[in-house]
Amino acid sequence: MLQIAPSVRRFRVLAIATAGTALLATGCTTINPYTGEQQTSKVAKGTGIGAAVGAVAGWISGDDRKERRKRALIGAGVGGLTGGGIGYYMDVQEAKLRQQLQGTGVSVTRVGDNITLNMPGNVTFATASADLNPQFFEVLRSVALVLKEYDKTLIEVAGHTDSRGDDAYNQRLSEQRAASVGQYLRTQGVNDQRIITVGAGETRPIASNATPDGQQQNRRVELTLAPLTAG
Repeated sequence: MLQIAPSVRRFRVLAIATAGTALLATGCTTINPYTGEQQTSKVAKGTGIGAAVGAVAGWISGDDRKERRKRALIGAGVGGLTGGGIGYYMDVQEAKLRQQLQGTGVSVTRVGDNITLNMPGNVTFATASADLNPQFFEVLRSVALVLKEYDKTLIEVAGHTDSRGDDAYNQRLSEQRAASVGQYLRTQGVNDQRIITVGAGETRPIASNATPDGQQQNRRVELTLAPLTAG
């Protein structure tokens, strides 16, 4: 049975059916159902920490930016989703993303009709750099293929850092990393009008910054996909 820490019960987390291992209480060793890797689940500690087991906050750039992009896409002839078709469209896209990303270190989290891909900094960037690791290009190409196939979504690319360094540096680095991922998706043919890049600096940790492991979890880029709805 899937057990989730109280601070994250509001999240809808879908596990791969073949993962027979439960996500147990704080401190237990588990198998991450998204990556197949062994990990220690930890209850998030401290104000602003999102969740245990890699659940993430999702969309952060605000409704105004979403609405402007939505209007531009619909005006350009990209039809919006309606009714029950919204959930089904995101279900199929989620399944394809999970298939593409299994074993890559990138987790897939579903919250309502939004899908978030959590890309840890240790696989995407070198320390203190906004240059993508060349070995990560293939993963991003796989993501881009799905994004192009399912083009009725808005894409927020959000950069995050740990708390080391001053606020201004971390904010700038998070913006640069988000921009690098967004630009790579554009080079792979993803429609620029769908992509919003934003940096959150150190303001949205998902783990404690008091430990190296927590800092590594916080150094990440998240891609959040929201359905393009009509009306």
